[in-house]
Amino acid sequence: MKVKAGVDLDPVCQYPYEHNNGSKFLEESVTDLQPKEICGFYRKGCLRLLAGCAPCQTFSTYNMKARSKEDKDKKWFLLLEFARLVREIQPEFVTMENVPGLEEQDVFQTFLKTLRDAGYHVSHQVVACAEYGIPQHRHRLVLLASKLGEIHLLTPKEIGAKRKTVRQAFRGLPHLRHGEQSKQDPLHQSSKLSDMNLRRIRASKPGGTWRDWPRELVADCHKKESGNTYGSVYGRMEWDQPAPTMTTQFFGFGNGRFGHPEEDRAISLREGAIIQSFPRSYQFSKPDEPICQKNIGRLIGNAVPVKLGEVIGRSLVAHVNKFYTKKR
Repeated sequence: MKVKAGVDLDPVCQYPYEHNNGSKFLEESVTDLQPKEICGFYRKGCLRLLAGCAPCQTFSTYNMKARSKEDKDKKWFLLLEFARLVREIQPEFVTMENVPGLEEQDVFQTFLKTLRDAGYHVSHQVVACAEYGIPQHRHRLVLLASKLGEIHLLTPKEIGAKRKTVRQAFRGLPHLRHGEQSKQDPLHQSSKLSDMNLRRIRASKPGGTWRDWPRELVADCHKKESGNTYGSVYGRMEWDQPAPTMTTQFFGFGNGRFGHPEEDRAISLREGAIIQSFPRSYQFSKPDEPICQKNIGRLIGNAVPVKLGEVIGRSLVAHVNKFYTKKR
């Protein structure tokens, strides 16, 4: 399987996409993307795959509650734009990944109808990434569609996956202090903590929250009844469990349970990338450019876990092999 090109509106995607994958990057909104731009990358007579992922924040549990209907509708149409491209290009295969909340939305049912009306066999399911050897408690909706026949995502047993813990994922990484950067790997850098947050992380237990602290360390917002429900912030990861779901703000101690299991700091950018199953050699910015935590954190947190992408790819290859074996 050869990845020919990728499309995104964020220009920060270009260097890592082209440098690591050797594929062409198009900086463009899917709303402006025309079929002929995509079709130019397909070799004549090849089996074609179109993969898409609408911004998942739109369908996250938090945003489903917090956003207005008008706000959500502005993002939902991107899935319908992807449907437009599928309908006009008619590739042999389609895949899509998103948060589980999308499955309950009318726009998803519209998308499914578009695929089925175009002659695709469709399967979709919510998967637990940890079951596929990704060191992270992350649940994702995965869709596969094929013109050839029935298709399914390979199971963890079919691919021989083994669960992986934070300890196994971080093995061999150099120790860091907060605010420090590794000389061997510039991406292995940790945010500097304020004096108060340093006291807080020292009082934090692996797998715990701010509720473990003495009252003088608790933030004012969490002392109020309205802030009492946010129990998953200001915590440490556990060595012998998968990590919590990575977000675009994982490099900040106060943004989730993103404290290192043992060291008094938030996890580094490299550690976040490893939890998302990126290879340790993966480069997110040019060597001569300063590292922007916000930009790289966004790339890592928004990414489809690499190993999940591999599972999807292996499922498609197995499907094609099975189909052509039957034809012989």
